[in-house]
Amino acid sequence: MPVPTPRTPTSHATPPHTTPSHATPRHATPSHATPRHTTTLRAPAGPVPAGAPAWNPQRGGTMPSHRYRPAHERVHVPALLRRWPGQRIERAPLWVPVDLRDGNQALAEPMDPARKQRMFDLFLAMGFKEIEVGYPSASRADFDFVRQLATVPGAVPEDVTIVVFTAARADLIDRTFEAVEGLPRVVVHLYTATAPVWRDVVLGRGREEVRELIVGAAEHMARRAEGREGVRFQFSPEVFNLTEPDYVLEVCNGLTALWDASPDRPVVHNLPATVEIATPNVYADQIEYLHRHLERRESVVLSVHPHNDRGTGVACAELAVLAGAQRVEGCLFGNGERTGNVDLVTLALNLHTQGVDPMLDLSDIDAVRRTVEHCNRLPVPERHPYAGDLVHTAFSGTHQDAIRKGLAHHAEVAAGLGVPEREAPWDVPYLPIDPADLGRDYEAVIRVNSQSGKGGIAYLLQTGHGLELPRRLQIEFSRVVQEATDDSGREVTGEELYALFRAEYLDAAPPWAWTVTGDRAEVDGRTGTGAGPLDAVADALGVEILHFSEHAVGSGPDAVAYVEARVGDEVRWGAGRDASVLTAGVRAVLSAVGRARGVEPGARG
Repeated sequence: MPVPTPRTPTSHATPPHTTPSHATPRHATPSHATPRHTTTLRAPAGPVPAGAPAWNPQRGGTMPSHRYRPAHERVHVPALLRRWPGQRIERAPLWVPVDLRDGNQALAEPMDPARKQRMFDLFLAMGFKEIEVGYPSASRADFDFVRQLATVPGAVPEDVTIVVFTAARADLIDRTFEAVEGLPRVVVHLYTATAPVWRDVVLGRGREEVRELIVGAAEHMARRAEGREGVRFQFSPEVFNLTEPDYVLEVCNGLTALWDASPDRPVVHNLPATVEIATPNVYADQIEYLHRHLERRESVVLSVHPHNDRGTGVACAELAVLAGAQRVEGCLFGNGERTGNVDLVTLALNLHTQGVDPMLDLSDIDAVRRTVEHCNRLPVPERHPYAGDLVHTAFSGTHQDAIRKGLAHHAEVAAGLGVPEREAPWDVPYLPIDPADLGRDYEAVIRVNSQSGKGGIAYLLQTGHGLELPRRLQIEFSRVVQEATDDSGREVTGEELYALFRAEYLDAAPPWAWTVTGDRAEVDGRTGTGAGPLDAVADALGVEILHFSEHAVGSGPDAVAYVEARVGDEVRWGAGRDASVLTAGVRAVLSAVGRARGVEPGARG
C-alpha cells in the first residue's frame, strides 16, 4: 500500500502540506488552550420573533439567509395522494456502486489501475451485480480499465453487468462504445443536465433545445448498439431534483419509446439529487410522481442517485425506495464530490437491522473499510455508522453497564431457545446491531474502557507521554494491558502503561541495518522499491502497510509513527519513536514485522 513520503508529521490519508485534524503540529497552540484572538462570531442580538413561546429566547441573526430561495419555490411537484409514507422496505433495491466513476472523479488523486482493480474485486466479493466502472471517453485510464475488463477472460462474472458513463456527444458516445466492445452485458449511461439554472447558465439552451440534444444522443446510441446483444441504456437527467417534473417525464417517456424498452430489455431512468436542496420528503414526492406517471412502467428500472449536501442522502434514498425506486447508485462509505454520494454501506446495514436481507456481504466490515481507505486514500471517520472504530464503544459507565447486562440477557435468551447466540433475536441496549455480524468483537472494544480507569488507556498515554494511538491500536494494546494486569487485578499507572507499550512496540523492532534512498530501501541485506521510503521498506520485508500515521510528541523533538501491517497471514501493529520522522516510520514497520514473526529485538534476520 503506498504511503506518503515522511516529511512532516501527518496522517496517511492527509494530502501533502496539510495537518491532520487529530494531530497537533509542533509549536501549535493546544486545542484546550485559551485562544489568543477574539472570535469574529457575533451572537444573534435581534428581537425575539413575535409569537415565540416564552421558553424559546432565540433571536434574529445576521447571516444573510434572505439570499436563498426555499425549496418549495424552486421545485413544484404536481399534487398527488402520497403513498410512500405508508410503505415499508421489504426487499433490497439493486445496488450500483459508482466509486470507480463518480467517486473516483471526486478524489484529489484518482485511483491507479491497481487500486481500481482492487476496488472492483471488493465489489465482486461483496456481491454487487451491477457496477459502474468508469467514464471511458473522459480519460485514458478509464478507457484502458474498461478494455481490460472486456478483454481479460473471466474478468467479469457471468451474472455481473458493467455500467459506463457518457455525455450527450456523438464523439464521446463512439469512444464509449469502443471501450465496451466485447463485454457481454453492459449498460451505457447517458447524462445531460436538465435543470433550469443549468440549461440557462451552463448549456445556454432552452427546454426544447436540450430535449433535442438528448434525443439526438439517444438516437446515436441506438444506432451504435444495433446488432449487439446484451447492451442496455440508462439516462440521467442530471440535477433531476431541480428540474420541472413534467419536463423530466416528457424526456424520459420519449427515450423509453425511442429505445423500445421492454420487460426483458428495460431502460434505466436514473433520477439524481445531484445537489441536495430540500428535505427528503420532497425528493420522495418527486420520485413517486415519476414512478406513477412513467409510461411502459414494467419496462423501466427506476433508479436514484442521491448526494449528501444537506447531510440527508441516506434518508433521501430510503424514502425514494418507499416511493417506487428500484435501484440505488452510491459509494461505499459515501465518497463523492462536495459532501459525497449516498453511503451504500449504511443503506445496506440499515436494511439488515430491520430484518431485511441487504443481499451484500458486510460480515468483515473492517476488511471492507481498509480496502476502501486504501483505494480512496481517505479515512473512514471513527463515528461513521456501523464501520467507524468508535461506534461499538461505550465510554459512559452507565452505557457499559446496560450493554453488559443486555449481552448477558441475550446469552440467556439464546440458551433458552437452544440456539447459538449468533442466531438468537438481537435486542441489546445501545447496540442496534450485533458487532459480530460485522466481524467485530464487542468485548475487545469495551475492555479498553473498563480496564482503563477514569481517563482510559489512551487518555493516560496521551496526557502522560504524548502518544496518540490510532483506535485499532488502542484495542490491540488493551489486550496487552489485560494480560499484564489480570493476575493482580489492580489499577495500572500511566508510567506502567508506557513501560508496557515501550516493551511491546517501541522495543520490538529488530536492530537490522537499513538504508533508504528515495524510493529504494535495503533492510538487513534485502532490497525493495516503492512509491515512498516506507513503501520501499515494506517491499524489502515482504509486508503490506494497511495504515500509517505519525505525530509530534508535545513540543519536543521526537515523533512517533504507527503502522498496521499485514505480515504473512497476520495483521500486526508496530510503533517507532525518534527525532527523525523517517526513522520513526521505519522502526514502526520493523516493530510490526518483529512482533508478527517473533523476532527477538537483538536477533538478526
